[in-house]
Amino acid sequence: MNSDQLEGKWKQMKGTVKERWGKLTDDDLTVIAGKKDILVGRLQERYGVTREEAQKQADEFHNAHFPAETTGVL
Repeated sequence: MNSDQLEGKWKQMKGTVKERWGKLTDDDLTVIAGKKDILVGRLQERYGVTREEAQKQADEFHNAHFPAETTGVL
């Protein structure tokens, strides 16, 4: 997936991400911009979970929505 496709997909996914993690702000979503590592950090901050738990949640979300993708982007 190239960067233009990723950007378009992220814009579509923002609502789904917000539904899943309601404590994430619109500013958080702008900063995350489809990058899983940044999402993990924001989940740690907003939900007070360990890095491992945040990574697990992000991986589960990623696998549910992008089963063929294995990169560090959502």
